[in-house]
Amino acid sequence: MILISIPGKTSSASLAGCATIAAILLSLAFVAARAQVITVDTKTGTLTSGNETVSTVDRRYRQVEPTRVPLTKSVLDAKTRLELIRTLQAEQGFAMRPFPTGHKGLTLVANGMLEPHGEAYLAMVTKEGLSASSGDRLVITDVKIERSRMIFDLNGGPDQKHRFLRHVQIGVGPDVTTPVVQDEQKQQVGARLTLTFEDHIPELTAAEVKALLAPLISFDVKSPIQAFTDTLPPKLKDAILGHQVLVGMTTDMVIYAKGQPQKKTREMDGQMPFEEWIYGTPPKDVEFVRINGNRVIRLEIAKIGETPVVYTKDEVEGLMRTDGTSVLTATDSGVRTSEMGDVERNPDTQSPSAPPSLRNAGEKLPGDKQTGVMKPVQFPKQKTDTQTANQPGANPDEEPSVAPTSATPDATQSSPPSPQTPVPQQPK
Repeated sequence: MILISIPGKTSSASLAGCATIAAILLSLAFVAARAQVITVDTKTGTLTSGNETVSTVDRRYRQVEPTRVPLTKSVLDAKTRLELIRTLQAEQGFAMRPFPTGHKGLTLVANGMLEPHGEAYLAMVTKEGLSASSGDRLVITDVKIERSRMIFDLNGGPDQKHRFLRHVQIGVGPDVTTPVVQDEQKQQVGARLTLTFEDHIPELTAAEVKALLAPLISFDVKSPIQAFTDTLPPKLKDAILGHQVLVGMTTDMVIYAKGQPQKKTREMDGQMPFEEWIYGTPPKDVEFVRINGNRVIRLEIAKIGETPVVYTKDEVEGLMRTDGTSVLTATDSGVRTSEMGDVERNPDTQSPSAPPSLRNAGEKLPGDKQTGVMKPVQFPKQKTDTQTANQPGANPDEEPSVAPTSATPDATQSSPPSPQTPVPQQPK
């Protein structure tokens, strides 16, 4: 005999859940075979079989397996703190667990447990909403390091900008007020993860922090700068990873190599506009990166007590191909060089330009004349008077002679009679 006990008052919600309870009991038939009493808590979804409690929570919301990352006893200093923020900022990974929205977010103890977990974890996701499912891409958009915890905002974070100022209004009276923050209150869909330590944050590297976050975020993928540089030639890749700027780099390459500049200026060089990106401040080395359009056209490095060094030769154009050749060469098929402005041609060394045509190179049409090697022009020889007189039809007044033919006896005339001469009639 199997007895099902449902704690709590009977309601329509409890009756509606009978079908769900029946399905759960079918899936847990092996439990019913061993126990005589199964208690189903419709409020938390927990099954109790005798003295054994069987949880129905999804495995994604269960407690995590603690990590084993060795931690030092030294306290995190200011230099390492800035290095961690710089390295972890904009880092990308994949979610190993569902991430809820909300101001509080998830809390993970270093080499410890996750809070909340189980039913509380599922309730947070149900109440606050889901920011990222398992396997979704996550981007660390903000890192805050406090005394004993590190707070990571993921995909923009859960809080709106000026969250507290949205409750402040300024006005003369109660009827005429203006809110301090005037913008569209869009709901944030980011998440938050807090990594806590016992009493202080020890000396850590970025790899150790990623290892501590491994139960929730997997960083076993390439970072954006690694994914970008792997598509480039080795020399250019080494230059970007070594934070070196080369003439011919694009703006994306410069940002990956040096980051955002401390200062930007816009100037004109004749009729050409350009931007000057300035990196560094004295007494350190100062680099002036001149950009026209999307590429670096000039690099100037100024050191204290030394003459500035200027680079203008393009060093990237020949690296963008695997064979080391330039991106655009005159020998490439379909590549033509156009000269702008009034072009002066030398008639002794340059032939005139061909007229525009819709034909392809080397295309011939059926109506085209066959051209070959030009030969000397031959004029007809002048004939003598004797040769001209002997030719038939040379004199227009002379009638042409007719060769005798085998005609009938009646046809004796060699030429037709003229119309003025009467023709005698033959006797009948």
